[in-house]
Amino acid sequence: MSRYTTTIGLEIHAELKTKSKMFSGSPNNPDEDRPNVNINPIDLAHPGTLPTINKKALEHMVRIGLAVKGQVANFTEFDRKNYFYPDIPKGYQISQYQYPIVSGGSLAGVEVTRVHLEEDTGTSKHDQGPRSLVDYNRAGVPLMELVTEPVIHSAEQAVSFARELQLLLRHLGVSDANMEKGEMRVEVNISISDTKEFGTKVEVKNINSFKAVERAINFEVERMTELLDAGKGGEIVQETRGWNENTNETFSQRKKESAHDYRYFPEPDLPKLYLHDMFDLEDLKSGLPTLPWERREKYIKLGLSADYAEIFVREDILGKFFDTVMEASIQASPVSGDDAKTFAQTAANYTISDLAPLLGSESSLPEPVHFCELIAMVLADKVSSRGAKDILAIMTKESRPAKEIADKHGLIQKNDAGELLVVVQKIITDNPAVVEEYRAGKETSIQFLVGQAMKATKGSANPGMLIQLLKKELG
Repeated sequence: MSRYTTTIGLEIHAELKTKSKMFSGSPNNPDEDRPNVNINPIDLAHPGTLPTINKKALEHMVRIGLAVKGQVANFTEFDRKNYFYPDIPKGYQISQYQYPIVSGGSLAGVEVTRVHLEEDTGTSKHDQGPRSLVDYNRAGVPLMELVTEPVIHSAEQAVSFARELQLLLRHLGVSDANMEKGEMRVEVNISISDTKEFGTKVEVKNINSFKAVERAINFEVERMTELLDAGKGGEIVQETRGWNENTNETFSQRKKESAHDYRYFPEPDLPKLYLHDMFDLEDLKSGLPTLPWERREKYIKLGLSADYAEIFVREDILGKFFDTVMEASIQASPVSGDDAKTFAQTAANYTISDLAPLLGSESSLPEPVHFCELIAMVLADKVSSRGAKDILAIMTKESRPAKEIADKHGLIQKNDAGELLVVVQKIITDNPAVVEEYRAGKETSIQFLVGQAMKATKGSANPGMLIQLLKKELG
């Protein structure tokens, strides 16, 4: 166990979903493949052009602040952050410095310092042989930056926070936050120390996958530990580092800048904003959707396992389908207590274990009311588990009620003891060797006989009744 304490703070950028860019009418389209088509003179700060503020992006920011229970500022303004880099077409970035839109709050047990709004940069392309090119399509896209307090102490906790933020942004509908598209990028500030004081901070920038976040943190902690353990010859330098996906190592990029290096000053071409006058905060708060942690709690109360609850929160299509099935069950036959939990657990199991693998280009989600009917039939012992799977497979291709499918394909479960006894006696007669094994003490052999009986009845027999009849006939 290391004698050093690791301290981590995160800076996470996410592109917001809007029709146009932050300060111009250029399209905000992350799927545009043609370079430099979503750009205009305003994005390039040509002389005589003036930026205008995207109100929808402001609203997205306010909703994020309300969701994390932060303080939404009344007064806010935009600032110029001055630095020169090829992907900054203006020679400066419009950002926020002293007056962020959101201050404080928390998410996943981690305190949030601030959430502010700025414009994104262009995209540098370094895979063009001996030269690099810049695509300005992304330049000017509204970009949220969330900064945490330095209260994270492990790579696992950092990844957990980043995942939860991605979920929140998607639930709010403010960002798709696809890391593989660069719509969400993580920057990690790391230090280690064997005292109560923070150690020298190193920033690792623009990490674009959760796995890379974990690996970058672990690599840096190991690198810093080796430097400090080297004694007088080891010194951690405050700097900005990058992450190399190919070597799984960080590398030095430049000396870490301070705020004064950027020469912040208020953006002269944009008005001051008073958000409490622009938006009805109570109305926006009441309009928030059910948030990820609230959905988890709801599913757990329904009796679902933590794993199933997490799947429904993260896999939005399955989660919303399950929710509509539960609503349909309440309308069809109001139940409560243990009955409601049994229905929920059964519906969740069939959704995740059986329905999800069926979905594809030729299959689709069944009508929730039809699926609800199927679960009710399973619980009433009207169809077997095997029969339910067969009905479900048909249901994903044909929009028909469960009972109609079961009747047409002979999948209604047979519970007539006299009818099943005839099947059982034939199975016993046809499998003398297995019968002998069972009578010799190999009790698991009965499962083979049950399987043969299920096959003979095309999965429609009640397996529980088959076992009873087999045991009785076999003595």
